[in-house]
Amino acid sequence: MNQATAFAPASVGNVAIGFDILGFAIDAIGDRITVTRAAEPGVRITGCGGLIDDLPREPEKNTAGRALQALAVAARADFGFEMVIEKGIPLASGLGGSAASAVGAVVAANALLEQPFEKLDLLKFAMQGEAVASGSLHVDNIAPSLFGGLVLTVGIDNPRVKKLPVPVGISAVIIHPHMFVSTRAARAILKHEVAMADFVWQTANLAGFISGCYTNDLDLIREGLNDVVIEPQRRQLIPGFSGVRAAALEAGALGCSISGAGPTLFAWTLAEHAEAVRSIMVEEFARNGVETDHWVVPVESEGARVVETR
Repeated sequence: MNQATAFAPASVGNVAIGFDILGFAIDAIGDRITVTRAAEPGVRITGCGGLIDDLPREPEKNTAGRALQALAVAARADFGFEMVIEKGIPLASGLGGSAASAVGAVVAANALLEQPFEKLDLLKFAMQGEAVASGSLHVDNIAPSLFGGLVLTVGIDNPRVKKLPVPVGISAVIIHPHMFVSTRAARAILKHEVAMADFVWQTANLAGFISGCYTNDLDLIREGLNDVVIEPQRRQLIPGFSGVRAAALEAGALGCSISGAGPTLFAWTLAEHAEAVRSIMVEEFARNGVETDHWVVPVESEGARVVETR
């Protein structure tokens, strides 16, 4: 095989109460990365297209390029990799665009190896790429984009990944307002200390949410999807956030919060309420003069995969 194209889905990071450890994939949109074997060793980015065509071409400055460099070093391949990036996820959207590019690159390249790496190895390579965009190693977008579904990842040096069950009948509403929020800036505003009361409250919400997913307890999920640490600090970056969230809950959402660093918002809801939740969230943003893209998606999904080879 000389060429492989991988699709890597967008993702919701944090899922409100799981800062840097929880995420779920969004198969509705994603990046396509094509990697071709080259005679000359090394990594080269030969093309960028889709929603964004001015990404850095130097591999070490590009999330997909840096991830592919990490794989190439570990593989000790006697050939090189040429890569074309087709962006389907807007940058700085809170939809895991940088993570998807990194994931797509290593999944496509892995298909060209005689001895492919395990997914956990690909996760570590992609982490190196994500650090280019955010300035730190974190996996709440990489893991769901790679594995699919709702994913808990514990640890950085030796990450452990666990796919969590999602009760039948739950859909996710994704609302992407047309505005720009830098991941680095959104992380920079966060306080480095948390009050004890908030720590206990947030821990209880995280535990309740995960327990609710395993036991199909919608009340626990509803109570758990309440971020008392990160969301209060970041909501100032999203005009109309409080009104949009309140409207979503009034329309029947189990919970509503910021996707990753924002500005995208997500809501979990029973399928029968999904269209009503989507409509009211779009309307509330419009009242603030903000246009949106929006989707209703299942939380369960396949994750990154090779879609073309030759």
